[in-house]
This record gives sequence, structure tokens and C-alpha cells, in this order.
Amino acid sequence: MHILVANDDGYLAPGLLALVNALRSLGKVTVIGPEQNHSGASNSLTLSRPLTVNRVNGGERDGFIYINGTPTDCVHIALTGLLESKPDIVVSGINQGENMGEDVLYSGTVAAAIEGVMFGIPAIAFSQVDKGWVGLEDAALIARDIVLQQINHPVDGDLKPGAKPTLLNVNIPNRSYSELQSWRVTRLGNRHHSQNVIMQNNPRGEPIYWIGPPGIAKDATEGTDFHAIQNGQVSITPLQLDLSHLAMREQMKMSNWNKD
Repeated sequence: MHILVANDDGYLAPGLLALVNALRSLGKVTVIGPEQNHSGASNSLTLSRPLTVNRVNGGERDGFIYINGTPTDCVHIALTGLLESKPDIVVSGINQGENMGEDVLYSGTVAAAIEGVMFGIPAIAFSQVDKGWVGLEDAALIARDIVLQQINHPVDGDLKPGAKPTLLNVNIPNRSYSELQSWRVTRLGNRHHSQNVIMQNNPRGEPIYWIGPPGIAKDATEGTDFHAIQNGQVSITPLQLDLSHLAMREQMKMSNWNKD
């Protein structure tokens, strides 16, 4: 078993190290992460400059590879030339902070997993709900258990020829390992609109803007990722890359949107 591990908090992030240490017992682990924090980078690729690849020598991160680019850059470079063999699974995280609802559209953690799926490899993105790394080792053990579940019990998407491989978004409450044995397969919930930008003045008196905090949960009904987390359960949300609105497509065809 060959596991490619990436993240968006940077190769020095405690969440990455904890995840890697927990996964070592499952097989060969290759780590390729961004040099700097790229939270909110989504699926961006760096096309305006060359990228450099560096390797850590010595210490607890010995052998970690880091790239001066985005999470997507890391997985893309790994799968298009850096690795000698294709990994069996791509694992991203552990992110510091939740990625639920619309967060998945912005998340660099989820984006790294998506890049793996785009190359035909099953992938899982892991996030710890509350920031601060409380209970991180416990979260890493649960992440290992979920990776092992995916390895031992793959879903149909990983077995049928031509089908897209599994893409899972996992959010883990900051609890002890014994309290994290309840898992729920969920759907994405929904947030209220983000809060307003925060305007300040720089030392020259010029206005600068900070993106405001995300909105609170709007749809946290039973079955959503928000509901599972509110009940102290691990949320496992299967995602897909096809954004096509099939019902609207049929409505538009019926409304003569096709023109010859």
C-alpha cells in the first residue's frame, strides 16, 4: 500500500505530522506538502512561475517533500512526474479547522484530495473541527481507521471500470479516541452568507480589507455534516466532481434553449 499525503497548512503543520505518523503502519507513505500555509487556495495551480521541490533531511519530518506552491500543485507534480509509481490512495490533512458545507469549494485540503481523484486515485480529506490542535493524536488515529476502512471496504466507485474513484470529506470533532467511534455518512449542509469584510487602514492611511468569518450553519438538519458534528460524531461526506445541474439541463432543453 502506497499512500500519498498532502495538506494545505504547510509541511510544518502539526496536523500533517500526526497524520503521517498514524498512517505509517499501513504501508509506504510519501509526503508532499506546500512550503507555506495555503488555506482557502481551493484548486488553484501555479502557472505564472516555476516551482521548486525540496526535501527535509533529518528530524521528525525527515523525507518530507515541500513545494513552494499550492496543495493542488503538490499532488499534481507528484502524480505527473515526481513519483516513480502511482499511489494507491491520496490523503490530505489533517486541516486545522472544519471544512463543512460550502467550505469544500474554498478548501485547499479538499482540493488536494480532488486532484488525486482527477488522476483516478481514491482520496480522503481530513479536517479537525476546532482550531488549536486539541486532541490531534486522537483525530489522527480516527483518520487511520477511516483510511483502513476505505482500503478494506472500497465502495463501488473504486471497483467499477470507468467509474470515478471515491472522494471523501471527513470532519473530526476535537474529542478523545474513545469518543470518536460514532461515524455518520453525511451530505453537505449549508451556511448563511459570509460575514462582512473587515476594513482597516494600513500605516499609510490606505484602506485594506480582510475577508470576514464564514457564515453560521443554515441547514444543519439530520443527515448533514453540521448535524453529525453537533452531535459529536465523525462526519464522512462522499463528494463528486460533476457540477452539472441535470434537472435544469432538461428544463432548458424543453424550453428551446438549444438552437440549430
